[in-house]
Amino acid sequence: MRNTTGCLLLCCILFWGFITAHAQPVGTAGQKPVPVIFDTDFGPDYDDVGAIALLHAFADSGYANILATVASCRHSNVAAALSVFNTYFNRPGIPVGVVRGKAVAQADWQHWTDTVIARYPHAIRSNEEAADALVVYRKVLAAQPDASVTIITVGFFTNLANLLQSPPDKYSPLNGRALVLKKVKQLVSMAGRFPEGREFNVDQDSSSSAYVFTHWPTPVLFSGFEIGRQIKTGLPLIQNEAIQHSPVRDAFGIAIPMAKEDADGRMSWDETAVLVAIKGWEPYYTLHKGRIVGLADGSNKWNDHAKGHAYLVEKTPPDKMARLINQWMMHQPFNQMK
Repeated sequence: MRNTTGCLLLCCILFWGFITAHAQPVGTAGQKPVPVIFDTDFGPDYDDVGAIALLHAFADSGYANILATVASCRHSNVAAALSVFNTYFNRPGIPVGVVRGKAVAQADWQHWTDTVIARYPHAIRSNEEAADALVVYRKVLAAQPDASVTIITVGFFTNLANLLQSPPDKYSPLNGRALVLKKVKQLVSMAGRFPEGREFNVDQDSSSSAYVFTHWPTPVLFSGFEIGRQIKTGLPLIQNEAIQHSPVRDAFGIAIPMAKEDADGRMSWDETAVLVAIKGWEPYYTLHKGRIVGLADGSNKWNDHAKGHAYLVEKTPPDKMARLINQWMMHQPFNQMK
């Protein structure tokens, strides 16, 4: 009888611990929400979808505060698609900006952007209805506490180069570099191959990349091509029939079958940048410190003897990272959870 009573008591304690642990936002114990500006080449690649899903999941859990979502490309659907995902995750008021002037223009050959735009509500219908990304950056940064903002870039460095070279305006008397130095805590970027090589985000606007690498005044953390390449995600999401009417599931469900290389899931480059920006690089990775150097041909190399930058080095096996990312990608907005 004593053993039975003890077992029942232990079970009750464990059950109550489980309930209370899962009833509270996981980010409120020991970590304040990280203020984030998310800079993306949203579409055609859909690891950006996984990245924004993680970011909203972390925001729902109290880890992140999404200040703005801006596009570094001129894809015709980019503003509307960003509006879809912000609205789906119950944050329709997040500012959306799109790069102006010279920028990379991509084509969504998989047609996941126009599909989610047709299926889901969104307030911003076109790039013309979105603000200038540079204006969004300056306005948002000027309003934040000093040394507080984390910028996550998972696309091209066009917006950041424009920001660094921007003059004072009505939002701040500081020029761009001074504004970044005053308000930004760190830049976390999915870009580059390490210790050297060629990577898409760096190569496509190589002049902006090189400018940012040289002139950015805060610490920079890179998640290189080699990190996300082995982390395959998305299959558990599209196979989960409990998740219905989800633009995240729709994007992966449309795109994964269209590429043989994605048969085991999509490579998770952008998700890793969001993960380490919000949760930190430990215990998932170690860091290699130094400084990236952008070359004229669009490739990059690494200077071990300089300071200010670091890139991730794999520590946790890719299959374990995939399980973690898949779990966060399947997060549903709180008002849709049963």
